[in-house]
Amino acid sequence: MNTTVTTLPIIGNDGMDSLVTPWCHHFQLAHPGIQFACTMEGSSTAIMALAANASWVAPISRSPWQYELDAFVKVKGYAPTCIHVGYTGHGPRANAKSPPALYVNQRNPLSGLTMPQVRALFARGNPQGEISLWSQLGLQGEYQHRRIHLYGLRDDGKYATAFRHLHLQNHPYPPHYEPLPDRQAVLEAVANDPFSLGAVGWFNAVGYQKQARIVALAAEDGADFVLPDLAQVRQGKYPLSSYVSLYFDLPPGRKLNPQLKEWLAFTLSSEGQVIVSAQTHSAEGYIPLEAPQLDIQRQRLAQW
Repeated sequence: MNTTVTTLPIIGNDGMDSLVTPWCHHFQLAHPGIQFACTMEGSSTAIMALAANASWVAPISRSPWQYELDAFVKVKGYAPTCIHVGYTGHGPRANAKSPPALYVNQRNPLSGLTMPQVRALFARGNPQGEISLWSQLGLQGEYQHRRIHLYGLRDDGKYATAFRHLHLQNHPYPPHYEPLPDRQAVLEAVANDPFSLGAVGWFNAVGYQKQARIVALAAEDGADFVLPDLAQVRQGKYPLSSYVSLYFDLPPGRKLNPQLKEWLAFTLSSEGQVIVSAQTHSAEGYIPLEAPQLDIQRQRLAQW
């Protein structure tokens, strides 16, 4: 007896193979007529493959870059839809990338920054004002009369551009922001400049711990400063955390494909989240969602 087998392609982040493969295996147990062809080569492949109808679902471990979303909208006429299934990374940890962070020289006594202060530092024309001197952050002594030397990555459509969109209300960087070619160059600049403040995405920063340190951040004025350690990321408190997300094509006014909805629902189930938890101490450092955020994602999925 011939059995028809349907092959569903999944293209996306390579590190998420450790999540996608067991999720697919579970689905196949209930649906033996379905198999998956997973091509996990990086987050940069996910949204583009979805736009080209080459992927059933697009796993991505960062926020999509604007040009990726623009490309999808140009093809489809609407934005892709997503659910979040976890958080990406915690640290610093040996042999693992730390989450996006701001760094200062180890000599710098700065205790932390609020996200409104981050906008005032990195956004030119920030409506609430701009910060360019260490004294504006309360630092005295050798820092009192010194300018803040801002370092970061090039505003080229990737991380630095996404940082503007997500955290700076899309304002441009100020003239004294110095864009450098890669993350290592930013950390080296901070390590050698006591008056510096650097912004980078995922990076194994352990090798620079003696010269540079991550700045604790608070989501808003009056909130506690937190670092991207496991406890804070697990509770959804670190402001620069990135979600582990699953993007899919859902035209406005349409209902989600029942099989895709079932697959996505499993990723948000207790068993599906255990698969995320199993990777918490891996190099990728995926962390399952805390209960309130998990409920939000389940409710969002239910409405489709």
